[in-house]
Amino acid sequence: MAQGRLTLEVITPSGAHPSESVDYVVLPGADGYIGILPSHISLVTALKAGVLSYRPGGADPGSPKTVVAVSGGFAEVSDDVVTVLADTAEYAEHVDVERARAALRRAEERLESGKDDIDAVRARAALERAVTRLRAAGEDEPTGNS
Repeated sequence: MAQGRLTLEVITPSGAHPSESVDYVVLPGADGYIGILPSHISLVTALKAGVLSYRPGGADPGSPKTVVAVSGGFAEVSDDVVTVLADTAEYAEHVDVERARAALRRAEERLESGKDDIDAVRARAALERAVTRLRAAGEDEPTGNS
């Protein structure tokens, strides 16, 4: 594993989260997940809705990683700084699981209704956000039908 640390900065329209020193970051890139270690080549990538994870710097390798649900945006890696500009970012411990399940059920119902007046793109995006929030919260197989 590469030596050194990364600085992770997560910024959303509602404000910046405190910067953290981390050992690695895994991002939900538009074309798949991307692992970032210290000394990573510079890059800019679009993010899709997904789970961002990282291990706080110096943490015991057996300690749990930190998990954040993000719903799109961009990430930049440069000089051992990972800057995430996310539409939303919600730490796993802050996810309201019941609310996320209700949002998932509503999105599924909208998509399954087959009505012409629904905005399918918005309904699919809502479904994706709800699934991401549930996965971040540790729900292995989130389903609105439970």
